[in-house]
Amino acid sequence: MSSPERSNASSVQIARETRERFVVATEGVIAPTAHAIRERLSSLSSQGGGSAREMHQHRDDFVAFVEQESRWVNLTASGWRRALQGMQSGSSSLQSLSGGLELIGDEVVENNILSSRLALVIQDKASFELNDLRLRMQYLENTGELSPKDVLRPEVLAKLLVDQWLAAGLTRALWTKVQDVVQQQMLDVILKAYKDANAFLVSRGIMPEIDLKGFVKRAHGAPSSVPMGFSGRGMTMDAPLHGGGAVFAPAAIGLQNPAGVSRPAAAMGAGDFPFLGTPLMIAAQRAQGVLSSLKRFVTARIGSEFVGGSSAMAANAAGGVGGPRSVPLGAASPVFVQAIMDAEVAYRAASSQYVVGDEATAIQQSAVDMRRRAAELKKKAPTTADKATVEIVALMFQAILSEERIPFSARVWFARLQMPVLRVAIAEPEFFGTLQHPARMLIDRMGSCVMGFDAAAISGSALEGEIRRVVQVIEQYPETGQRVFKLVYDEFVAFLSKYLTQSDATQRLMSVAQQVEQKETMAIQYTIELRKMLNDIPVREEIREFLFKVWAEVLALAALRYGAQDQQTVTLKRAAADLVWAASAKPNRNDRTRVIQDLPNLLQRLRQGMALLGIEGDPQEQHIKTIGQTLADAFMSKTDAIPSAQIDAMAKRLANLEDFVSDEGATDLPLDAASIELLLGVDAASIEVVPDTGAKVSEEMLAWAHDLQVGNWFMLDHNNRPTQVQFVWRSDRKQLHLFAAPGGRSFLIQAGRLASYLQAGLLVPAEEESLTVRATREALAKLDANPERLLD
Repeated sequence: MSSPERSNASSVQIARETRERFVVATEGVIAPTAHAIRERLSSLSSQGGGSAREMHQHRDDFVAFVEQESRWVNLTASGWRRALQGMQSGSSSLQSLSGGLELIGDEVVENNILSSRLALVIQDKASFELNDLRLRMQYLENTGELSPKDVLRPEVLAKLLVDQWLAAGLTRALWTKVQDVVQQQMLDVILKAYKDANAFLVSRGIMPEIDLKGFVKRAHGAPSSVPMGFSGRGMTMDAPLHGGGAVFAPAAIGLQNPAGVSRPAAAMGAGDFPFLGTPLMIAAQRAQGVLSSLKRFVTARIGSEFVGGSSAMAANAAGGVGGPRSVPLGAASPVFVQAIMDAEVAYRAASSQYVVGDEATAIQQSAVDMRRRAAELKKKAPTTADKATVEIVALMFQAILSEERIPFSARVWFARLQMPVLRVAIAEPEFFGTLQHPARMLIDRMGSCVMGFDAAAISGSALEGEIRRVVQVIEQYPETGQRVFKLVYDEFVAFLSKYLTQSDATQRLMSVAQQVEQKETMAIQYTIELRKMLNDIPVREEIREFLFKVWAEVLALAALRYGAQDQQTVTLKRAAADLVWAASAKPNRNDRTRVIQDLPNLLQRLRQGMALLGIEGDPQEQHIKTIGQTLADAFMSKTDAIPSAQIDAMAKRLANLEDFVSDEGATDLPLDAASIELLLGVDAASIEVVPDTGAKVSEEMLAWAHDLQVGNWFMLDHNNRPTQVQFVWRSDRKQLHLFAAPGGRSFLIQAGRLASYLQAGLLVPAEEESLTVRATREALAKLDANPERLLD
């Protein structure tokens, strides 16, 4: 065997062993994950509180999972091994891209959404290790990208878990309920498996140091033996993806894989686009791509030291302690720690002079001051990783400080976070690798909230006071790392929910909207239950229509106003059963006598219920007339007879109706300004009610609507009138969403319509990317143009 052949055989063996090790390591977490799910469901089924319906659902979920637990574990484990065997036998490429694009069913899309959520969490957590593993495997196998069916890709394992869950007979709803448990169990194990895979490859001499020079994208037609499709910032894919005569170029909308690397279309499969057309997920991938690009840029110049080589991290490794969050900053370099503390205290003292005088001059002075202090810190940094961290954080805050959409008074406080963030970034390099780091989340949330206000609205406001408090708390606890950022982030979110809804008008509107949602939800639930009750009872269509369209809403409003078991509500519930009995045939004299005696009282209760709903005058008389005609026919035995046992069962079920209703089907709420005014007599002139239209929207768009963050600003184009609005409140059931315009006008939008507006581009986020991602992108642009400044 020739030397090249031996080398090739060795590469194949190393690649195979890498995947085998990864599968074995991750297979071991399947059974513990199932156990954790069972424990969660057991806890939910045994806890008190909640409605009887919720407790019953928890018990059903627990029983369903226990029955199918072993089947899911076995299916997943065997499927995971088959996925590995399929790769080794070369069958992983079946049904690849040769068939082009094709339409897929709603169920497949929903399954992909569930699995993609898990895959994105894994990609975010393990981005550094996964990126390195991709590069090493591509170098080892001389390929352009990992196969769409490669077991090393997070989406392959995530999809397998969901597919086998459904194959075992478990539901999507139950997966959604326990997906956080799955994530908690999986993340650490998968991260370790990626680390071990990288360590194994390094031990076999595969790219001990990641060198990106060989992966730079070459011009079309240039021969190359290295993986193609990699690109620097701003570079796009090699070719568009064709399908059915149309051309779709994912790069045109900035689509990147989670590693932030654009890829040739030929290397992509349907699994690469689980959220195709969903701006939220595309933006998340683009944002993660920015962070990955930064990591690659820095590691290409200083090596792996940037990932774990700062002075504080070195102390962790040397001391054998648990991780970066458990060690005070700079345990190995007290001089550097003190230098950061001194710079923070000095800027804090100097910043007081920046809040007076000309704003532009003050901002310039602040920027110069921060730049000078950063330069001094770089001279004192003990490692190249620390120097790089100082420079990157300084460039990020330089971008934040120059963001003119942030009111001046808020920018001054944002600037004071530079040194606290630097402390965290040096102690926890994951700050540069994940969008979910509490420091990033806090800055992004505060930034997205204030960028819609003008300076006059912010200055001296409670919002400015809260930002000031947040910064001061962080400054007071320098030794706590990201924990203090997480604490004040949660406090700031809680503050926003109160601050944005503090006006009397907004409070009143929220109360009305919440009650409208409750009433309409209950009306739908009651209608569903009434249909079930009457499914096998021979009741005339006129009576059915009255009960479904009128009386269900009467019962809902009564339950909301008086309480479900209040005597007035109970009386109205009983009236429904009495009406069904009165409308059945009366062949004997005793029944006819009873009808005659009870009819005045029954009609009085029906009138009272309709009056409660606002149905009076001619509309009410028309309903009474229709009912009266049906009762007359029943008196003459012209209608079907209904056994008394069925009537008694219906009356009993109606008395405890709340125990039987469910949220199923309660997503389409009829809503208009009149219903708001009817409920509490509130004038809805300042409220623009935007109800659902019945148009079908995708699940991913609804998920986006449900994930909107309170405090964020949007441009709303309603009735051809563009308006800047701030999202201030969502109802408990996430069906109603309140947006406030600076002029005092409010928009109450239902979930389905909100998703439609997001999909159609009629509701557009004011910011395409978060504040820290944009700041990172600008910092990277400066480093791209002037790489010497990283360590100079």
